[in-house]
Amino acid sequence: MDSTIYQAILMVAAALFCASFLLTSWRILAGPNSLDRVVGLDGLVAMMQCTLAVYICWTLDTTVSNAMLVIALLGFISSVSVARFRKRDGS
Repeated sequence: MDSTIYQAILMVAAALFCASFLLTSWRILAGPNSLDRVVGLDGLVAMMQCTLAVYICWTLDTTVSNAMLVIALLGFISSVSVARFRKRDGS
C-alpha cells in the first residue's frame, strides 16, 4: 500500500475520533441521568483504546499496548462497580 494513502486513512480515522470525543464529552456533561453519563464514559474508554490502536498503526510503536490493557481493565472495573452500586437518581 502506498504510504500517502495509508497516512490519509489514518488522518481520517484521527479526525473522526476527535469528532467522536467531542460528541461523547457532550453526552457525559449533558446526560439527563447518571446512567447516561456512565454509558458515555464507557464509550470514551473504548474510543481511547481505539485511538491508541490508531497511534500504534501510525508510528509502528507497540509500547503503548500495555496502556491499552490498563485502560481496558479500568473501564471494565468502573462499569461493573457502577452497575453494582448504582441507585436511582430520584432516591
